[in-house]
Amino acid sequence: MTTNKGRVFLSGTVHKDYTWEHISPEHIIVFIYSGEMTLSYGKSTLSFVAGDTILVPKNQLIRVFKTPVDGQPFKAVSMLLPEEELRKFYQDRTVLENWEENMAKQRPIKPHPLLESFFGSLFSYFDMQHELPDSLVPIKIQEALTIIDEVDKKASAILGTFSEIGKIDLEKYMEEHFMYNLPLERFAFLTGRSLTTFKSDFKKVFKATPGKWLTEKRLNLAHYKLTTKKQKATEVYLSAGFENLSHFSFAFKKAFGYSPSNITNHQQSKGF
Repeated sequence: MTTNKGRVFLSGTVHKDYTWEHISPEHIIVFIYSGEMTLSYGKSTLSFVAGDTILVPKNQLIRVFKTPVDGQPFKAVSMLLPEEELRKFYQDRTVLENWEENMAKQRPIKPHPLLESFFGSLFSYFDMQHELPDSLVPIKIQEALTIIDEVDKKASAILGTFSEIGKIDLEKYMEEHFMYNLPLERFAFLTGRSLTTFKSDFKKVFKATPGKWLTEKRLNLAHYKLTTKKQKATEVYLSAGFENLSHFSFAFKKAFGYSPSNITNHQQSKGF
């Protein structure tokens, strides 16, 4: 369930886990009321629980897992921060300049009573029968930014830095993110390239086409999870980067000569 209040969203799941891959063109601030949220980016994973406030920077490829905890549904409020509001807030402020790129990954914002009070006040709006007035949204965004700038200067530095995605290390990025099911156009954008340049650079680096390399890497990851981690095909195909189970099963059998469901029999026949 997702309820929209301008650029403020209340999300909840009741009796089941929920996962999806996501790239936001805007920074997002998330405050968790109940449940647990796990964010996976590249080979790193962070988990957050009730009371945590998280900064999810823009143009970051993530896989999101929302999980109910102790019978309580996952429930969080998310605030999207458009660049126009950020520029308005930071035009007369000085931000930190000595922060590293990896600090811009998903990260908690330092806990503070002001944050809890602010997001507690937002929650009450979702009991209203009417939408949050559009005129109130910028006010709430500026209030959130004021608190963050006061309690966490590093988070504020991320929000107050404005730059386009530059050309980054293609090999490193693809090795860390091949398991995300994205079209090549998105991989090109996230590595700071046009699609044509991405394909050209990719072939120079990996000596293979993106499609062939991605399929091979994803199948090898899936095979490892099935054999070593003893996971089931239904648990593996999404996390390995395949869109659906039938496509995964077809590609797996074509590559290895047996289906994922028969992997145990195959191992036994080989004496494993």
